[in-house]
Amino acid sequence: MPYADGSTNATALSDEEFAARLDRLGPFERAPRLAVAVSGGADSLALALVADSWARRRGGTIAALTVDHGLRPESAAEARQVGDWLSARGIPHQTLVWEGPHPRSDIQAAARAARYRLLEAWCAEHGYLHLLTAHHREDRAETFWLRLARGSGLDGLAGISAVSERSQCRVLRPLLDVAPERLRARLQREGQAWIEDPSNRNPEFGRVRVRDGRALLAAEGLSADRLEETLRHLGRARQALESAAVGLLARAVAVHPAGFAWVDAEAIRSAEPELALRALAAVLATVGGTDFPPRLERLERLYEALCGNGLGRGRTLGRCHLVQTGVNILVCREPEAIEPPAVLQRGRTQIWDGRFRIDVADTCPAGVTAGALGQDRRELPPEAQSRLRMLPGPVRPSLVALRDGAGLAEVPALAWARAPAHSLGIAQITFRPSRGLAPVGFTVV
Repeated sequence: MPYADGSTNATALSDEEFAARLDRLGPFERAPRLAVAVSGGADSLALALVADSWARRRGGTIAALTVDHGLRPESAAEARQVGDWLSARGIPHQTLVWEGPHPRSDIQAAARAARYRLLEAWCAEHGYLHLLTAHHREDRAETFWLRLARGSGLDGLAGISAVSERSQCRVLRPLLDVAPERLRARLQREGQAWIEDPSNRNPEFGRVRVRDGRALLAAEGLSADRLEETLRHLGRARQALESAAVGLLARAVAVHPAGFAWVDAEAIRSAEPELALRALAAVLATVGGTDFPPRLERLERLYEALCGNGLGRGRTLGRCHLVQTGVNILVCREPEAIEPPAVLQRGRTQIWDGRFRIDVADTCPAGVTAGALGQDRRELPPEAQSRLRMLPGPVRPSLVALRDGAGLAEVPALAWARAPAHSLGIAQITFRPSRGLAPVGFTVV
């Protein structure tokens, strides 16, 4: 197992500097509890050490979480090594394993999605509100170049936000303006070794190729400091546009707790195109239950149709179905793209379809599932059918339904349950998408 050694002339990140950065991302509890994603590399191990010092000074604690993706034979041993290192420092550690089949293509994106899913689920289960990751200055620069190569707009080029509000916790990135050399210097000062991931040198990955080409850009004057200043300018511009878009959303969009939205078509058409595109993107991400909106060119085609001859018989985009009804646009979940039913775990909090938080009761019977109502809506009794007809037709198949061994058990949006005990003994379901309609804005560090 390779460990890093050697020396650096960089100044180690101090506790005081870290505290100043993290305090700006609060507020925190009186005795804060932080979850820290720790891969075993230098950056995340340094974050764990400074976060632990910050929390202890405030009467709090941290929990270090390592995700074992199972992509390399030595990953399990590395996770155990990380646990040994941190346990020796009195830092609780937990390994989370990515189980099940792994995709053969775009593995880095799939691993990232699995990593956040595991980390956020652990935070929700254990009551941690804050998840820290070790993204630093070079990560932000590499993200800029990769997004520039993909033709990203302003939001993408502004880089990584220091705060992301997720459905189950806040993701905080307090090191975005810190050079990685300073994190390694902190570990060397502490006498702490770290693990070098060989994938960080694999030229098959875009980030590695970008990293290798940064020296050529620096020679042309685009130094790390110059790029950092550019990212701040882009971040401030993004903040201003986000603020204006939130105002448009407040005027033009009404979200229903059953998971669909009405959009004032005229308000969208009369707004500045950039704000209209942002509003449409926000609605689609919210109703579609996705972390990211559709690609810009697809949004632009939707916007052009809306400003031209209308949506005709409807459109699908971003896992959503859009139907124009007079002056309004109905945005609901695309039935064919809804996630399969999920088996409820007694006493657990689960997220289904990227949109609904399900707090499962301790009394929930075994084998209950949450899924889309679909064609089972025909089995509802007359009183539930009457309530169902009050909702738009395209919405009805996507309503959340609970099923047990006897079939359809409950449809919370219709206030219907097959037996009175179900409404109290299964789960509490709340529309809480992974990306809110007006999330916390982009945070510039």
